[in-house]
Amino acid sequence: MIDLTINEKQLQKTIQRCKERDIIIPTFQQMKHPQLIPDSIKTELKSIGLWDIHPLNLFRISWKNEPVHSGGGFNGVNYMVLPPELTGVKAKIIALVGKWFPTGAHKVGATFGCLVPRLITGQFDPTSQKAVWPSTGNYCRGGAYDSALLACESIAILPEEMSKERFEWLSNVAGEVIATPGCESNVKEIFDKCWELRKERGDDIVIFNQFDEQGNHLWHYEVTGSALAEVLKAEMGPDDQYAGIISSTGSAGTLGCGDYMKELFPQSKIVAAEALQCPTLLNNGYGGHRIEGIGDKHVPWIHNVRNTDMVVAVDDEKTIRLMRLFNENKGREYLMQNGVNKDLVQNLDLLGISSIGNLLASIKFAKYYELSENDIVMTIFTDSMELYDSRMKEQHEQKGAYTHDDAVRDLELLNNVTIDSMLELDYYAKKRIHNLKYYTWIEQQGRELAELNAQWYDHRNYWGQIHAQTPKIDALIEEFNQKTGII
Repeated sequence: MIDLTINEKQLQKTIQRCKERDIIIPTFQQMKHPQLIPDSIKTELKSIGLWDIHPLNLFRISWKNEPVHSGGGFNGVNYMVLPPELTGVKAKIIALVGKWFPTGAHKVGATFGCLVPRLITGQFDPTSQKAVWPSTGNYCRGGAYDSALLACESIAILPEEMSKERFEWLSNVAGEVIATPGCESNVKEIFDKCWELRKERGDDIVIFNQFDEQGNHLWHYEVTGSALAEVLKAEMGPDDQYAGIISSTGSAGTLGCGDYMKELFPQSKIVAAEALQCPTLLNNGYGGHRIEGIGDKHVPWIHNVRNTDMVVAVDDEKTIRLMRLFNENKGREYLMQNGVNKDLVQNLDLLGISSIGNLLASIKFAKYYELSENDIVMTIFTDSMELYDSRMKEQHEQKGAYTHDDAVRDLELLNNVTIDSMLELDYYAKKRIHNLKYYTWIEQQGRELAELNAQWYDHRNYWGQIHAQTPKIDALIEEFNQKTGII
C-alpha cells in the first residue's frame, strides 16, 4: 500500500509553499480525462511551452496532449498503428507515443505518482528536504522536472554512460546531478549511491526509488492502462481480439498498465521485454547493453511477476541498426520504396531506442503465437529520437555514412525477426523470477520478507489494495487544492 498517513504539521507548510508558488495539483482523473481540467487552466496553457518549467504543466502529465511543442491543448490519446508493411506480421501493432509529455518521455507520470502522495500527506517537506531520483535515464529527468514544478529541490542519479542529452538537460533543471559507474544495466551502483546519500545527509533527503515506489506502478495502472483501453476501443473491429501488452521491464512501472488491461481482457498476455545482452528474467543473467533506460540485473520490487505471462529478450544490436534505418535518409527512402506509407516513415523518429526494442519484442510475440490480421498487440513508445541525437552521431563516427546497402540489410533484419530467446511462463517459471527479488530487496535493500511473500501468495489482495487507492489520492489532492485557495 502507498502510505497516505497525514502529517498535519508538515502539511500546513507544504500548503503554504504551494499557495505562494501558485501550484495546483491535477488529479488522476484529470490526467485520464483532460476535459475535467478547468477552462481557466486550459486557457493559460495556450501561452506555455510543453517543456517549460511552469507549475501548470503538471496538467500536461497526460497521454492526451496536443502534439505540438508550445501552447497546445488536449486531443485523444497519442498513438501509432504499425502496419504489416513495416512489421512483417499480420497482427496490428498499436503503440502509445510518449514524446508529447513534458520532457519528451512518459516518466513524468511515474514520478508524479511517487512524489505527489508524499506532498499532499505532509510526508515530504519541500522547504527543507530534497527529492532524490535514482534512475537509468528518463525517470530522474521526470523527477527533476516534476520537482521543479512542485517547488522542490532535487538530486538526479543516473549511470555515466547514458546519453549526452540527458546530462545536458538535467544540469539546467536538477539541483544536483550524480553520475554513477556503468551503463543502464548497472542498477546496484545507483542503489549504493542512495545508501551513501542516506548516511551523509539523513533526513535532509527523501529517496524516490522507481524500482520500489508503488506510485510508479499505480500511475501506469490507472493512467496508461486507461489510455490503452481507450485506444483499443477506437481501433478494435467486431472480429478483432486483443492479444496482449508488451513493455520492457525497466523499473516495471509501465507493466502496471498490463494489470489494468488483464482485468478487462482476462485472456490477454502481459509480456516483459529485456535486453538479450543482460537476460535477467530469461536466464538469471547479467551483462551490459545499449537499450537505454531499461536497467536490469535485478527484478523490481513493483513488478507483479505473478501476472506476467512471457519474457522476450531483444538483441541491442538490432535496436541500434533499426534506429539508423528509421532515421537516416537512405533508410527512410528504402522503406518507402518497399511500400511503407510516407507519413508513417516521417514519424518513425517518435521511436527512441527502447521504443524500437518494444517494437521488436511485439513482432516476436506476434510471430510466436502466429497472430492473424484480427489480432491486436499493444506496446509503449516511451520516448523519441529527440533524446538520442548523440547516439546517431556516434554511429556515424564508428561506422560511417548510412548507405542504401545498409538499408537493404537492415530492412531484411526487420522482416526476418525470429522467435529465439523467448519464454512462456508457467507457475514455477514465474516463481523463479519472483524469488530473484529476495537477493536485491530483502538482503540488500532491507525490505520485509512478509511483504515479498504477500506479493506472491496473496497477490490479488496485495495488488488490488494498491489499485484501489486512486480515489483516496484524488480526494486528498482535491482537499489540498482547496486549502491552498488558488482555485
